[in-house]
Amino acid sequence: MKNFKLPDLGEGLPEAEIVEWHVKVGDRVELDQALVSVETAKAIVEVPSPDAGIVAKLYGGPGDIIHTGEPLLAFEGTGDDSGTVVGELKTSSTDKGDEAGQDHFVIGAPASSKRARANRATPGVRALSERLGVSLERIKGSGPGGLITSDDVHRQASHQKQLGEAEALRGPRRTMAKNMSLFHAQVVPVSIFEDADIGDWKKGTDITMRLVQAIASACEAAPDLNCWFDGDNLSRRLLEEVHVGIAVDTPEGLFVPVLRDVNNRSQKDLRQGLENLREAVATRKIPPAEMQGATVTLSNFGTMTGQYANPVVTPPQVAIVGAGRIREKVVSIDGKPAVRRILPLSLTFDHRAATGGEASRFLSVLLEELARK
Repeated sequence: MKNFKLPDLGEGLPEAEIVEWHVKVGDRVELDQALVSVETAKAIVEVPSPDAGIVAKLYGGPGDIIHTGEPLLAFEGTGDDSGTVVGELKTSSTDKGDEAGQDHFVIGAPASSKRARANRATPGVRALSERLGVSLERIKGSGPGGLITSDDVHRQASHQKQLGEAEALRGPRRTMAKNMSLFHAQVVPVSIFEDADIGDWKKGTDITMRLVQAIASACEAAPDLNCWFDGDNLSRRLLEEVHVGIAVDTPEGLFVPVLRDVNNRSQKDLRQGLENLREAVATRKIPPAEMQGATVTLSNFGTMTGQYANPVVTPPQVAIVGAGRIREKVVSIDGKPAVRRILPLSLTFDHRAATGGEASRFLSVLLEELARK
């Protein structure tokens, strides 16, 4: 047999989840015919055949994780294994605030120790654990020297039955969990908070677009936060264009499409661009390229609840702005109390790449822009 290995799907991701096979064993396929739909970090991609031939074996079923370079499918005959795709990777179409104008946007033990724990059980106990669907890695043995006994396995099985089976994370939610752990380990985050007085805004103001445009102005005035930072080589690249990642919360997980070149576009054009991105996210038709290249991110969690937050910075970006729930607050105006509409802001930045003074200047400009009528 000639194996066709899962290729690099163009995102630099190490794995993909099988969604649906379009062929079965014994089928004759043609060059570029869709073989399987797989889900990467944020998109569902159809993998085309690198050659014509007869399918001899499928490696894995729906829900299985295949790593890049591992066999995906085998053809009848002999020859060198294939690890490249001939043809075009296509994204498949799958069905898979309270304030006007504010959009809904919103982040174990080492393997060696696990193996050691699993080995602290007799073959009979291991067989029992497999039959009952119990993971020995979760059990602390009560026998001599930490040996796992059959009673330990039965207790764990009873506990699992009471709690219900754990649901394995799949697709975007699985990728989100892995990425958040990675980003949290890489970044040295510091957050500062302030309130923007938006009491002079006209009724019907597009809140999200005002935030996006204010971020663009802050990036131009304080470019130290509109940059990409390389933590491995301790270097940074200040960027002139401003591309804002918009954190979008969905039932499947967190998506962050990128609204590009915001410092050179009208508010109307930006709004239409955002609507297009949101539609692409909702229908799962958004290309991976549309979620890459952000220079700063906006998390508009205030459409639901919460005032301030410590959102996670996504490397190589340096900063993320959080917008909280708008509320009325009594403030001092010319020495007299007044009720004003207040927008809470959070700015989290990577302190390896930017100083507190640079972050403060960025936030100061952001506040000034939002205070305009």
